[in-house]
Amino acid sequence: MYTALWAKAFKRSMAALTRSSVGVGKRVVGRAIKDSVDRLRPPPGDGDWIAGVAIGLKGVRRFRLYRPPDVKRDEQLPLLVMLHGCGQDARSFAASTRMNRVAARERFFVLYPEQDRLANAQGCWNWFDTDGGRADGDAALIMKAIDQVCLMYPVDPTRIAVAGLSAGASMAALLVTRHPERFKALIMHSGIPPGTAHSGMSALGAMHGRRPTKPLAATSMSMAAAWPPLLVIHGEADPIVSASNGRAAVRIWADAAGAQAGQIRHVQRGKRYPMMVTNFKRRGRTVATLVEVGQLGHAWSGGAARQPFSDGKGPDASRMVWAFAARQFRD
Repeated sequence: MYTALWAKAFKRSMAALTRSSVGVGKRVVGRAIKDSVDRLRPPPGDGDWIAGVAIGLKGVRRFRLYRPPDVKRDEQLPLLVMLHGCGQDARSFAASTRMNRVAARERFFVLYPEQDRLANAQGCWNWFDTDGGRADGDAALIMKAIDQVCLMYPVDPTRIAVAGLSAGASMAALLVTRHPERFKALIMHSGIPPGTAHSGMSALGAMHGRRPTKPLAATSMSMAAAWPPLLVIHGEADPIVSASNGRAAVRIWADAAGAQAGQIRHVQRGKRYPMMVTNFKRRGRTVATLVEVGQLGHAWSGGAARQPFSDGKGPDASRMVWAFAARQFRD
């Protein structure tokens, strides 16, 4: 009798547990499926959202390529490389910045390399890990993606610019210092300049502005003089990456080229946050431009509302990025 009752109770318990587990499992699987669908679904706008994979000695990285509508085979369009920040992927970065809309209007390709969570659990580019070698590995795979896109699509290899947000901005700067001949322009949004960190611990200090940026050695000054022009956009209210990093980045570029700061211009468009714009020039040529955005935190300025790391109240960073890159392509 006792055994029979125990057996019935055990069966009821197991049935309840199974139902509970199935319910939890369905929710987990449901979320995973939704995330996968969202990841594959193209951002809003016309044009093509093309999946690709870059393979190199350091591993594999996925990427997405935005191709504007009606590209002809005999065209040679510019390429803008966009490197996302921590906690983002290619699609969310494209949705936040709305760069594809600018690309559709102005006719250029946009490449979105995507960090692998096995390479960094938070999805951050490992720009800081120059001691451990992960920085070089990420850089090599991003360059593989660029080479692949240039080979397979009608991209003008003489008109390539790179931009990034946060860790993506720092990774973009690393790419340019390693391969300056490949890029016509660099845009850093809320990033940390090269030479400020070499490991995870030093990166944390650099983010809060507690580590000085190393001055360039005399032997590297000639290399730095060949760096493409730099645009820095940084929020003055950024609690994650101190605004002092933006000022340090333009100072590196200006000092390397012997450029001097011009007059600070105070600009405000409509009800958007105000900004201070400073150009650093040498012999009439703009070497670096600093845009300091008042009230902006750690977010893409002028980005899509309700997207993470995006603030629609700021001046339109995507327009600024393209305008800056386009000027360098014409020079």
